[in-house]
Amino acid sequence: MGRVIITILAIAANAGVAAADFARAKFVLANSSAVHVDPSWLPLLGGLKAAGAAGLLLGLLGVPFIGEAAAIGLVLFFTGATVVHVRARAFRTIAGPLAFLALAALTLFP
Repeated sequence: MGRVIITILAIAANAGVAAADFARAKFVLANSSAVHVDPSWLPLLGGLKAAGAAGLLLGLLGVPFIGEAAAIGLVLFFTGATVVHVRARAFRTIAGPLAFLALAALTLFP
């Protein structure tokens, strides 16, 4: 049951931040600027997060290999985001990618 709750939280969080990417929310623009990511990348990054959320949802709905693949993809995505934050020395905003990384990783464990 705990894994289901974590997965639902991960779906909601990734869908929400994907929507913020698509909407070019102020915090998204500020964060991407802090790590030197051009705003033109936001639709692609939002699309990857949305795909991850959709994959996790499919996993909950009975397609476990899609859910696991989505979780692995999100772990890789947010590992990369964490590395980008470290390389840019953007430690004030690193909590976000670390929290999303933790959520994605926790969906992989029973």
